[in-house]
Amino acid sequence: MGEHTAPQFPQEIIDEYAALGVDLPALFSAGHLGERMGVRILEASAERVVGTMPVEGNTQPYGLLHGGASAVLAETLGSVGSMLHGGPSKLAVGVDLNCTHHRGVRSGLVTGTATPVHRGRTTATYEIAITDEQGKRVCTARLTCLLREAPTPEAA
Repeated sequence: MGEHTAPQFPQEIIDEYAALGVDLPALFSAGHLGERMGVRILEASAERVVGTMPVEGNTQPYGLLHGGASAVLAETLGSVGSMLHGGPSKLAVGVDLNCTHHRGVRSGLVTGTATPVHRGRTTATYEIAITDEQGKRVCTARLTCLLREAPTPEAA
Protein backbone atom coordinates (compact mmCIF):
# COMPACT_ATOMS: atom_id res chain seq x y z
CA MET A 1 0.00 0.00 0.00
CA GLY A 2 2.91 2.37 -0.46
CA GLU A 3 5.33 4.05 1.84
CA HIS A 4 4.53 4.79 5.46
CA THR A 5 6.13 7.25 7.82
CA ALA A 6 6.95 7.10 11.50
CA PRO A 7 5.28 9.47 13.93
CA GLN A 8 7.20 12.68 14.43
CA PHE A 9 9.19 12.50 17.69
CA PRO A 10 10.76 15.58 19.29
CA GLN A 11 14.42 15.87 18.28
CA GLU A 12 15.71 15.53 21.86
CA ILE A 13 14.08 12.08 22.16
CA ILE A 14 15.51 11.01 18.79
CA ASP A 15 18.94 12.23 19.93
CA GLU A 16 18.68 10.36 23.25
CA TYR A 17 18.02 7.06 21.46
CA ALA A 18 20.61 7.80 18.79
CA ALA A 19 23.23 8.13 21.55
CA LEU A 20 22.35 4.53 22.47
CA GLY A 21 22.72 3.45 18.83
CA VAL A 22 18.96 3.18 18.22
CA ASP A 23 17.18 4.75 15.24
CA LEU A 24 13.93 5.62 17.05
CA PRO A 25 11.85 6.63 14.00
CA ALA A 26 12.77 3.32 12.35
CA LEU A 27 12.08 1.37 15.55
CA PHE A 28 8.59 2.73 16.12
CA SER A 29 6.17 3.30 13.30
CA ALA A 30 2.41 3.68 13.42
CA GLY A 31 2.56 2.12 9.97
CA HIS A 32 0.01 2.58 7.26
CA LEU A 33 -2.90 2.92 9.70
CA GLY A 34 -1.31 5.76 11.66
CA GLU A 35 -0.37 7.57 8.45
CA ARG A 36 -3.86 7.18 6.99
CA MET A 37 -5.42 8.48 10.18
CA GLY A 38 -3.06 11.45 10.45
CA VAL A 39 -1.65 10.61 13.89
CA ARG A 40 1.12 13.05 14.87
CA ILE A 41 3.26 12.80 18.00
CA LEU A 42 3.91 16.27 19.45
CA GLU A 43 5.63 15.39 22.72
CA ALA A 44 7.09 12.07 23.83
CA SER A 45 8.61 10.90 27.10
CA ALA A 46 7.90 8.05 29.50
CA GLU A 47 6.10 10.59 31.71
CA ARG A 48 3.84 12.12 29.06
CA VAL A 49 3.01 11.55 25.40
CA VAL A 50 0.88 14.03 23.45
CA GLY A 51 -0.43 13.51 19.96
CA THR A 52 -3.13 14.72 17.61
CA MET A 53 -5.42 13.26 14.98
CA PRO A 54 -7.86 14.99 12.61
CA VAL A 55 -11.54 14.16 12.91
CA GLU A 56 -12.00 14.48 9.15
CA GLY A 57 -11.41 11.13 7.50
CA ASN A 58 -11.85 9.29 10.80
CA THR A 59 -15.62 9.42 11.19
CA GLN A 60 -18.43 6.88 11.34
CA PRO A 61 -21.58 7.06 9.16
CA TYR A 62 -23.25 9.71 11.37
CA GLY A 63 -20.32 12.07 10.80
CA LEU A 64 -18.92 11.70 14.32
CA LEU A 65 -15.36 10.73 15.24
CA HIS A 66 -15.27 6.95 15.08
CA GLY A 67 -14.72 5.24 18.44
CA GLY A 68 -12.18 2.97 16.78
CA ALA A 69 -10.23 6.03 15.67
CA SER A 70 -10.07 7.20 19.28
CA ALA A 71 -8.85 3.71 20.21
CA VAL A 72 -6.09 3.89 17.58
CA LEU A 73 -4.92 7.27 18.89
CA ALA A 74 -5.04 6.02 22.49
CA GLU A 75 -3.14 2.81 21.75
CA THR A 76 -0.52 4.67 19.73
CA LEU A 77 0.17 7.20 22.50
CA GLY A 78 0.13 4.65 25.31
CA SER A 79 2.41 2.35 23.33
CA VAL A 80 4.91 5.15 22.73
CA GLY A 81 4.98 5.93 26.46
CA SER A 82 5.39 2.26 27.32
CA MET A 83 8.16 1.88 24.74
CA LEU A 84 10.03 4.89 26.10
CA HIS A 85 9.60 3.60 29.67
CA GLY A 86 10.93 0.18 28.70
CA GLY A 87 13.88 1.69 26.85
CA PRO A 88 15.71 0.32 23.85
CA SER A 89 16.09 -3.19 25.33
CA LYS A 90 12.31 -3.74 25.54
CA LEU A 91 9.39 -4.04 23.12
CA ALA A 92 5.99 -2.74 24.24
CA VAL A 93 3.08 -4.98 23.21
CA GLY A 94 -0.48 -3.89 23.98
CA VAL A 95 -2.44 -6.50 25.95
CA ASP A 96 -5.49 -4.54 27.17
CA LEU A 97 -7.26 -1.44 25.85
CA ASN A 98 -10.36 0.09 27.44
CA CYS A 99 -12.09 3.16 25.97
CA THR A 100 -15.01 5.16 27.32
CA HIS A 101 -16.48 7.60 24.79
CA HIS A 102 -17.97 10.72 26.43
CA ARG A 103 -19.08 12.96 23.55
CA GLY A 104 -19.17 13.15 19.81
CA VAL A 105 -16.93 15.35 17.69
CA ARG A 106 -17.73 16.29 14.07
CA SER A 107 -14.72 18.35 13.00
CA GLY A 108 -11.35 19.70 13.93
CA LEU A 109 -8.46 18.03 15.65
CA VAL A 110 -8.51 15.83 18.75
CA THR A 111 -5.57 15.74 21.13
CA GLY A 112 -4.60 12.76 23.25
CA THR A 113 -2.44 12.94 26.35
CA ALA A 114 -1.05 9.72 27.79
CA THR A 115 0.20 9.66 31.38
CA PRO A 116 1.43 6.64 33.34
CA VAL A 117 -0.73 4.85 35.86
CA HIS A 118 1.85 2.10 36.45
CA ARG A 119 5.37 1.68 35.11
CA GLY A 120 6.85 -1.63 36.14
CA ARG A 121 9.51 -4.02 34.98
CA THR A 122 7.20 -6.20 32.86
CA THR A 123 4.10 -4.05 32.30
CA ALA A 124 3.22 -0.40 31.81
CA THR A 125 -0.26 1.10 32.04
CA TYR A 126 -1.19 4.53 30.68
CA GLU A 127 -4.35 6.61 30.93
CA ILE A 128 -5.07 8.52 27.74
CA ALA A 129 -7.38 11.55 27.81
CA ILE A 130 -8.60 12.61 24.37
CA THR A 131 -10.02 16.12 24.09
CA ASP A 132 -11.53 18.30 21.37
CA GLU A 133 -10.25 21.74 20.35
CA GLN A 134 -12.25 23.36 23.17
CA GLY A 135 -10.53 21.13 25.73
CA LYS A 136 -13.66 19.03 26.36
CA ARG A 137 -12.98 15.37 27.04
CA VAL A 138 -14.10 13.14 24.17
CA CYS A 139 -12.72 9.81 25.37
CA THR A 140 -10.89 8.32 28.32
CA ALA A 141 -8.81 5.23 27.61
CA ARG A 142 -6.48 2.94 29.52
CA LEU A 143 -3.80 0.83 27.84
CA THR A 144 -1.65 -1.87 29.42
CA CYS A 145 1.43 -3.03 27.55
CA LEU A 146 3.58 -6.06 28.21
CA LEU A 147 7.28 -5.18 28.13
CA ARG A 148 9.18 -7.95 26.37
CA GLU A 149 12.90 -8.28 25.80
CA ALA A 150 13.85 -6.92 22.39
CA PRO A 151 15.66 -9.34 20.11
CA THR A 152 19.40 -8.88 20.18
CA PRO A 153 21.21 -7.98 16.94
CA GLU A 154 22.83 -11.45 16.95
CA ALA A 155 19.37 -13.08 16.96
CA ALA A 156 18.08 -10.94 14.10
